[in-house]
Amino acid sequence: MAKAVGIVGATGAVGAELIQVLADLKFPVGSLHLFASERSAGKTVTTPFGIKTIETFSVEAASKMDIVLLAVSGEFAKQYAPLLAEKTIVIDNSSAFRLDENVPLVIPEINGEAVKELRRNHQLVANPNCTTAIAAMALWPLHKEFGLKKVIVSSYQATSGAGIEGMNELLEETGRVLGGEEAGHKVFAHPIAFNVIPHIDSFQENGYTKEEMKVTWETRKIFGAPDIAISCTAVRVPTLRVHAEAITIETEKPVNPGAARIVLKDAPGVDLVDNPEAKQYPMPVNATKKHNIEVGRIRQSIVFGDHGLDIFVAGDQLLKGAALNAVQIAQLFI
Repeated sequence: MAKAVGIVGATGAVGAELIQVLADLKFPVGSLHLFASERSAGKTVTTPFGIKTIETFSVEAASKMDIVLLAVSGEFAKQYAPLLAEKTIVIDNSSAFRLDENVPLVIPEINGEAVKELRRNHQLVANPNCTTAIAAMALWPLHKEFGLKKVIVSSYQATSGAGIEGMNELLEETGRVLGGEEAGHKVFAHPIAFNVIPHIDSFQENGYTKEEMKVTWETRKIFGAPDIAISCTAVRVPTLRVHAEAITIETEKPVNPGAARIVLKDAPGVDLVDNPEAKQYPMPVNATKKHNIEVGRIRQSIVFGDHGLDIFVAGDQLLKGAALNAVQIAQLFI
């Protein structure tokens, strides 16, 4: 059945990807409504569903949709998502409700059944953090087969994680440096051109950043496994839109690279790219605009021995890390 779909925050990087993914997945869009601030209202956008005029967001207008996809800030979501969820299905891409025990945090390939628990008057689903989602796609098949005990993540996160403004800052400041000028910064804490910054989101009392703790908190919730020990170091790197992650795991059961490859080869949403001799391994340049995440560099851990592995993962932050996962959640309602 065709659905009336609303995208709130349609003019941002994630909003643009949501429109394209709806088309790519052949979601049954009966009508598409693009909502944004008054500043953008009245502008027209060419989409796979025809030319659309940006509408000013209002609860009344958005509540008429069958499904609303939010690509907005956490503060905006906190204010409006509960009101919308009284009338329609809301899929929120912000961090506002991810850890709310009454709101399912969903990656369809892992815990899609969680949407069945929604109350009729509280139809709100949270989309996970991008770093979490990309790691979880590789970790879940391994957890099911071997049981995860400890997970150590080092992320190499693209500027798209800070939206279109972050991507533009990388392009502009790189051009500045190549022109012989000194790089500046507004979006990031330090210049991102030809640099890496081990600081994403605010620092917490334990010395980790909130971005790093999201990986711990959200993975445990999605997996229904509160006892997995998870540590993350999140680093911003000068790439445009793919997050890469080096992950070390310790498992409950013995594991080896061959067994892991067999499991990951058949995992939904995962492409096994693991042939170092042919120089084939996950990289942002290949994972860009790709729906599946890539996993490779699978090797026995020299720390955890026959109960551990080291792997490398790359996934498009704007797709499985955001828009693709949100539309896949929406598919659970049709």
